[in-house]
Amino acid sequence: MQKKESLKLEGDFEPKAGDISSRGLTLSYKAFAVIKFILGILLLPFVYSSSVAFLAEFGLIERSLQAYFWAGVVSFLAVYLFVWEPVKIYTRGQRILEIIFRFFAPLVRVAPYLLPIYFILIASCYFLLSSIVRSPELINYFNFFFGFSVIFHLVFSAKSIRSKQGDFLKANHIFGFSFIYIINLMLLGLFLSLIFENFSFVNFLNYSLLEAKAVFGAVFKQFFL
Repeated sequence: MQKKESLKLEGDFEPKAGDISSRGLTLSYKAFAVIKFILGILLLPFVYSSSVAFLAEFGLIERSLQAYFWAGVVSFLAVYLFVWEPVKIYTRGQRILEIIFRFFAPLVRVAPYLLPIYFILIASCYFLLSSIVRSPELINYFNFFFGFSVIFHLVFSAKSIRSKQGDFLKANHIFGFSFIYIINLMLLGLFLSLIFENFSFVNFLNYSLLEAKAVFGAVFKQFFL
């Protein structure tokens, strides 16, 4: 029987029985997990606010272009749910980032999760081709692949984080995926602002911060006023 391919990166630290030689290390791990859990909860308003802000700015783009992007998102989900899980493609992308950041230890473990390598490659191809091919149809096709590659990265990053063993309080999942989602949405917003005049990255950030502030304010009033 073929061995199922794992999404976990080599070198991930997951305390197991026999790995920890002292009670203090166990308590430190759990304390760090609690801190990540709290930070993850604090990031949730930014997940909401960045999503609202992105949709508001993205809605200013021509509807036909929006349709190609969402078609890419839906197409990946259809393939993933009903046809095939492209795990090997995802892990190869991780290996590329591991090679790129192998000389910078702090990033070699987080970059494969954080950076959507295939989106970055597709975006680079678009900038290269758009300087050579003068066709209005080019952006339509690439918009499809932008949506496809971004949701591809988010789905498999969430799956790989969720599959971690010993995830105390699900801290890695809540904090890790929230952080990945926000960073990826910011990268996507920055890229779209370079292509479309109607998409403003500054407005996206400002609106996101204002919405997050409103959420924190509403929660504060519910609990303390």
